[in-house]
Amino acid sequence: MTFRRGSGLYLGLLGADSGVNVALESCQANPVMASAPIAPYNSSPLENSSSPNASRESLKMEPLADVAMLPGEERVIDKDIIYICPFNAAVKGKVFITNYRLYFKNTDSETPVILDVPLGVISRVEKMGGASSRGENSYGLEITCKDMRNLRFALKQEGHSRRDIFEIIFKYAFPLSHGMVSVCRMHEILILEYRKPDLNSTYCMCSIVLSWFHKENHAVITRCSQPLVGMSGKRNKDDERYLDLIREANGTTKLTIYDARPNVNAVANKATGGGYEGDDAYQNAELVFLDIHNIHVMRESLKKLKDIVYPSVEESHWLSSLESTHWLEHIKLVLSGAIQVADKVSSGSSVMVHCSDGWDRTAQLTSLAMLMLDSYYRTFRGFQVLLEKEWISFGHKFASRIGHGDKNHADQDRSPIFVQFIDCVWQMTKQFPTAFEFNERLLVVILDHLYSCRFGSFLYNCESARESNNVRVKTVSLWSFVNRDTSLYINPFYTPESSRVLYPVASMRHLDLWVTYYIRWNPRIQHQQQSPVEQRYKELLALRDQYLKKLEELQLSDSAPSSTHLTNSSTPNVATPNQHITHLQTPF
Repeated sequence: MTFRRGSGLYLGLLGADSGVNVALESCQANPVMASAPIAPYNSSPLENSSSPNASRESLKMEPLADVAMLPGEERVIDKDIIYICPFNAAVKGKVFITNYRLYFKNTDSETPVILDVPLGVISRVEKMGGASSRGENSYGLEITCKDMRNLRFALKQEGHSRRDIFEIIFKYAFPLSHGMVSVCRMHEILILEYRKPDLNSTYCMCSIVLSWFHKENHAVITRCSQPLVGMSGKRNKDDERYLDLIREANGTTKLTIYDARPNVNAVANKATGGGYEGDDAYQNAELVFLDIHNIHVMRESLKKLKDIVYPSVEESHWLSSLESTHWLEHIKLVLSGAIQVADKVSSGSSVMVHCSDGWDRTAQLTSLAMLMLDSYYRTFRGFQVLLEKEWISFGHKFASRIGHGDKNHADQDRSPIFVQFIDCVWQMTKQFPTAFEFNERLLVVILDHLYSCRFGSFLYNCESARESNNVRVKTVSLWSFVNRDTSLYINPFYTPESSRVLYPVASMRHLDLWVTYYIRWNPRIQHQQQSPVEQRYKELLALRDQYLKKLEELQLSDSAPSSTHLTNSSTPNVATPNQHITHLQTPF
């Protein structure tokens, strides 16, 4: 078994509610719902538009400026402040800080301006201006968020008025940096192993694990990390034989190894003890490099994208500015790689996928390929299982990549790998609008809570850290939340097709920027969160349900014998149930 160092932290606020069971076995937590009013600038606008009645029934309600506080949430401080809105003039109001969120509401106008920002979303807090700063609203705080926006607040300059709120935000937004959470350093262990390699060997490859099995042609998708060949070209006969056994399992002449990295990067990794599978050692394998760049390139690309979408979008140079970020180019490469994996497996050949460590680009490729190959993972429940299996259980380093509770915003381990994957899923749902049971709302809610730390699903770097810190006992699951009201996340156009393989078009002409996620904070970007066609379709479905309910009521009322029938069975022109049914026929 190959070990890797990782760290985890417990940030969950919410205790388990033993009254309800979760619908997903792989995350044994219990649900809780939140009810926050919808607002122009809300941290999770799609989530908070759920039914208020259902939400209030499942919450312990505490007043906090029109928002329902979560169980375990406590108010820490409130303060008069000015929000420097990038889309309008400065707005006077009051900010409330709890141990979970920053909540601002204006007080100087009838038009509501509301901010509801989980503290886990905050990446950096900086002081703006000094005691001698001149100019209106030049003294205050600037908050950089992980969800593509920045917030600026102004305070009065006298009496160090920002000191207390700065210290409180800094303390509760970055608890890991203040010793407020339990930190556990341990070995990461990949589960579902085929073998445990000899740790005393001079060569060791990460345990190769099964991701997916084709029921008809018996081809498989396996995943691992890079082989540790080093500069001297070390070999391991057991590893070479093991790959042969995978190839022979379904009679494949060649096992295709997809290395997510660019060729030059794989060669450079030899200097640090890594590398790739050479032709001399793996004669029955074909090695394909997919040219997907590393976590550092992706991090810089998203930073450039944020610069052009927030706070304003420059229309005159939009296309060239978007191209300069290379974000869609990276999306194209990831999708293209997954298409190659899916196509190879569909044709009957087994594949092995890896990058450097096996928990970033590898997870992107295997999970996207499985979405293309297997319609189960395109269902509402199946997609949850896919994330639990390929990302959470297989050890994607959520804590390191997102920086949960850590003030070190410049940490080189941070990278939007999971965000990029969800973007790829969105691209697929756009190209195949009837193939996915879930809608865009679910994708946005998942990304919102990737940062919020409200649920335990994305805490820590690995399963062993979650288990040792009792995450499933101390926190609730994100799936508990979304499974309470599935109607919010169901695609009304979904048409089940069990045997269909999806091959999205991975060309720049067919890829779009996900405006409803990346530019959702800008009120000047006019977009609809639900298309008119989808809305009308839902209305027709609701109308059909009303007719069917009325029909059922009439059938029940006519099925019982009436007094008229008993006293005068020969009464003419008595309508039968079948006659009523005929009159209520609808085209649905």
